[in-house]
Amino acid sequence: MRTEAFRTANIYRHLLKAVKKHIGKEENKRHFLEYVTSEFHKNRNLSDGVAVQHKIKLARDYTYLLNNLHYHKELLFSYNIAVDRSDEVKRTLGKSAASVGLQLPEVYRS
Repeated sequence: MRTEAFRTANIYRHLLKAVKKHIGKEENKRHFLEYVTSEFHKNRNLSDGVAVQHKIKLARDYTYLLNNLHYHKELLFSYNIAVDRSDEVKRTLGKSAASVGLQLPEVYRS
């Protein structure tokens, strides 16, 4: 029983991390985090049944989906697919500047 609770908490933590990273933490996207949190809290007192196991599997699968969609998008950008790359260039410049403790000038920030 303890290992099941630990596994569920681990899936919950990974899902929250993926939602924050790939969907965002902005105020207009906050409802995604609130939904995930409310679903896990609503089902935490249920006994281990087939429905609970199914929901845990769905949460794990959704985490994989978010992470892999993000990875796929990054691969497409790296292959120079004909899309607008200005956001990627800004993100790369921002990461480079942040790695040495600097910030981008106002010209490059959006």
